[in-house]
Amino acid sequence: MKVSVIIPALNEEESLPGLLAAIPEEAVNEIIVVDNGSTDRTAAVARHCGARVVSENFRGYGAACWAGFKATQGEILVFMDGDESFSPVEISKLTAPIIQGEADLVLGSRTLRAEDVQAVPLHARLGNRLVAGLIGVASHVWPTDMGPFRAVRREILERLDMEERTYGWPSEMIIKASKLGCKILEVPVSYRPRTGGKSKVSGNFLGSLKASYCMLKVVARWSLWTPAPSSSS
Repeated sequence: MKVSVIIPALNEEESLPGLLAAIPEEAVNEIIVVDNGSTDRTAAVARHCGARVVSENFRGYGAACWAGFKATQGEILVFMDGDESFSPVEISKLTAPIIQGEADLVLGSRTLRAEDVQAVPLHARLGNRLVAGLIGVASHVWPTDMGPFRAVRREILERLDMEERTYGWPSEMIIKASKLGCKILEVPVSYRPRTGGKSKVSGNFLGSLKASYCMLKVVARWSLWTPAPSSSS
């Protein structure tokens, strides 16, 4: 199965070289960096490192993810941040369950292992815990983390008809996938402080508050969502 890695990026010129160099060639078929309106050399650095660059000037995490999704034909789509906080070596941990038919959506959790928890700031952990709990109530899937490192089967993402263009994108994905009856699996992934640039979310309280607010709105909006009947039904 063709694996495509999609990396939303906003001013990540410092971190991208190390991240892109660490992606195992045998684990992926293509790498797409979505430049989400950067004011630095993010796009030029990504191209120099061999990635395909897609531009999305409408600012928003979900907007960047959507642009990357539309630009690729991979059968398995892996989403990860461009700040080197996640290890590309672990991409196969997320794609293997999908390849083996054990899952449709695999979530990388930063809190399943005690050694990784402290790398996530306390305010971000508390916000994650609140949102994850509400998503559990809405979807009956109980994630331990709302991290962005995840893999999904393309045909599933197409059926989700994603609408969120903010930090609410991951929450919408989980709720809708659950309501479609998809197999959702969570696996532990390592996490470390970013290697350069500035965090847009977990690195500061205001960013975490904004992201949590977006996620909470998404939970409220999609908790009553009902999938349209499939054409085969």
